[in-house]
Amino acid sequence: MNSNAVAAIATPGKIAPQIESSGSTGSTPRIHLFGFAVIAFTSLALALATASECQSVLHLPSLYYGLVLWAWWGFIAGALWTTGFRKPLILGFSPVAIAVHMAIGALLGAVHLLLLGGLGFINADWRAHATARAVWTSLMNINRFGIEILVYGFVLGMIGIVQFQMRAQREAMKSIELQKQLSEAQLRALQMQLEPHFLFNTLNAITTLVELGRQQQAAEMLGHLNAILKSTLKRTTPEKVPLSQELEVVENYLAIEQVRFADRLRIEIKVEPAALDSLVPCFLLQPIVENAIRHGIAHCESDGLVEATARRDGNLLRLEVRDTGAGRNGHAKPGNGIGLKNTRERLAHFYQDGYVMKAQPSGSGFEVAIAIPYERS
Repeated sequence: MNSNAVAAIATPGKIAPQIESSGSTGSTPRIHLFGFAVIAFTSLALALATASECQSVLHLPSLYYGLVLWAWWGFIAGALWTTGFRKPLILGFSPVAIAVHMAIGALLGAVHLLLLGGLGFINADWRAHATARAVWTSLMNINRFGIEILVYGFVLGMIGIVQFQMRAQREAMKSIELQKQLSEAQLRALQMQLEPHFLFNTLNAITTLVELGRQQQAAEMLGHLNAILKSTLKRTTPEKVPLSQELEVVENYLAIEQVRFADRLRIEIKVEPAALDSLVPCFLLQPIVENAIRHGIAHCESDGLVEATARRDGNLLRLEVRDTGAGRNGHAKPGNGIGLKNTRERLAHFYQDGYVMKAQPSGSGFEVAIAIPYERS
């Protein structure tokens, strides 16, 4: 397996920083501004509602009172909103944080009531004849003071919940993106594992032909190998390709194997026209066909048949590869080996649970049947 591909899988920390810098910082200022806009709009709406409840939004003292009453909490909400982004733990719900916020809420509530009293909105005539103790008692009415603390707790809780949800969503998006990159890295590693496996087998066959003096056949094999490599090297990333393109790779591969096995190998490819434009994972069929020849036909004393079929069945694409080789003896453990194992893993990558793959003896040979969702190219 390619060492770079292994490193991409083994060191996810190299991928995570790319995700961190891919867009989260750019959206933060917009989120800040949106939060401030919501806070300002809510404060203004509550101020107008309070003025309307007192007398009218056109009555300046009532409007002034509403603005002073709610602008205070709007300012506090804005401060908590900004602080929560910089130090998320401050908005936590641990016992220590709750105790600290209770103290802060009590202090802010007292200051707010003193502010309202100082501006004459609570007991407007207290300054004329009330003692300092009476003023304090009037301002620190248990009901009003309790409401102040409840409002602070409500503002704190709402901002904490919203920012917690935003952080959770951001982490979920990072996790999804990381998983996607790791899956792509793993898929690249699987594909890199397949291609050298096929390449080494072919080069060994060409070397054997040259040693036997069959240069013409070796040249033909090199020509077909050249076509396969050109097709493979165009795929810079794992992807799906039209079935017609995948069949070109298979045909070039089979042409190589026919040179190797001469009259011992017979090939039949049956593809419905409706299936040619369907998408399949790249390099899907060649490893299966190679398995059929390597573990089936190669063990035959007489000629053998490799039959590949593709047809559309409603919303499914059905692919089958059969051989008349050594059956269970040649394929000692159905589903094992680099080819079939990697095929299963790549199908799981692309389709999760939406595919079926069966590899089992069939008559005197072996059969691999695959059903995947039909996707038109």
